[in-house]
Amino acid sequence: MSSALARQAGSEILTTPKPGSPEERVRKRYRRLAWAIATSDGLAILAAFLLAYVLRFSVRRTEFDFLAVMAVAPPVWIAIFAGFRLYSVHRFAPAEEFKRVIYAVTIGITGVVAVSYWTKAELSRIWVGLSWVLALVLVLGARRLWHQRIWSLRKRGELSFRTLIVGTNDEARHLASVMLSRRIGFEPIGYVSAGNGHTPGSDLPILGEVDSIRDVIRESGAECVFVASSALKTPDMRTVTKSARLEGVEVRMSANVPEMMSSRLAAQPIGGLMAFSIWPVRLSGSQAIAKRTFDLVASAVLLVVGSPLWLGAAIAIKTTSRGPVFYRQTRVGRNGRLFTLLKFRTMVPDADAMLPSLRGESETKVPLFKLRDDRRMTSAGRLLRRWSLDELPQLLNVIKGEMSLVGPRPSLPEEVETYEEWHKDRLEVPPGMTGLWQVSGRSQLSFDDYVRLDLFYIENWSLAYDLYLLAKTLPAVVSGKGAF
Repeated sequence: MSSALARQAGSEILTTPKPGSPEERVRKRYRRLAWAIATSDGLAILAAFLLAYVLRFSVRRTEFDFLAVMAVAPPVWIAIFAGFRLYSVHRFAPAEEFKRVIYAVTIGITGVVAVSYWTKAELSRIWVGLSWVLALVLVLGARRLWHQRIWSLRKRGELSFRTLIVGTNDEARHLASVMLSRRIGFEPIGYVSAGNGHTPGSDLPILGEVDSIRDVIRESGAECVFVASSALKTPDMRTVTKSARLEGVEVRMSANVPEMMSSRLAAQPIGGLMAFSIWPVRLSGSQAIAKRTFDLVASAVLLVVGSPLWLGAAIAIKTTSRGPVFYRQTRVGRNGRLFTLLKFRTMVPDADAMLPSLRGESETKVPLFKLRDDRRMTSAGRLLRRWSLDELPQLLNVIKGEMSLVGPRPSLPEEVETYEEWHKDRLEVPPGMTGLWQVSGRSQLSFDDYVRLDLFYIENWSLAYDLYLLAKTLPAVVSGKGAF
């Protein structure tokens, strides 16, 4: 288990960093971080089993079978997590990590069930189910806190690799700007020219040519080489990988494909080159059935659990303004079909008639209309909007099949009329109550960013990704960021 953790924390790359080098110091930080995360995972699993035991039996009852499982579970779970490479904290996006955690915890629980069967141990099925749910909640909650910690360390430059960018074309320039603006764990220090004649057009210097990249790595103290794939030919790429290997630094290379989940990609050698296979994702057949089944079950549960909120919202609306409890509006659904969207009413009854006079005050560009201090809002409506409670009636739209729990937000017909051709791709799937836009800034995003997020979701849909976005929605709603 320890060797697996060490490999994932930074030494899994087929290079040998020089002792005391900057790269070795960064990797040591990642190794220490991996051990800390592994410890928190073990404690989360143990806490889940103990809490499930208390909820199922009470603290007065003790049984050897349960105590044995609790004693063995943490190290076994850490080993399973290591097998899923969940301690490669600098290699996976949060959504990919979320999916792997679900798989790893589920396999661990399945192992408990299998072992109890073969050993004839009597384990409560309710306890097993509670343990699975609590393990997911506690592990994912702890890892969310770790991501915040990692982001804070990267912001201070403590977990960032000094990075050479190979190439001087537009793609290389884009890589540099992303690294500089988003603090994603790479600190660009300069370019390596691939001889294509382009100039970077930025403050970063050109430190050398591809033919002498080994000297550039050594002299600059680079810890990582990031290749702009469109800038290099195959012989140059061989030079880069050989030099990086000999100098003990990591090589990363951009893929000239749209942004997508790593789980959709598979590398395959073809004639001395590497090719990516991209697994197709379409919401049809069994996948559509799985999504629809999940929507129906989850919506029914949310309707029952949220019924007190419905009652409270209805009372607040009726006691603070005249008019109906619900607001109905025509929206555009999948493949351009129109449907009637339901919301709790948050504005005065004649709000739609007042809209033309407010168009000039919109805080967003066409086709969206968003106004932070909209004078049409009622006192109860402001509270409902602040906590996104006005969206609850859309659960009925989900049950009717007009919407999904997760997907692009449904647009107004007049907004769709202004769409550019590429914007219309967001109509390929059912609209959703929440989505990637909801957890990525909401009304603070531009419309083009809004559409790009929708298209990323469509390209990378999976049931696990839906669960990930639903899990992120509650913190986004509670924070109120971008909600107006």
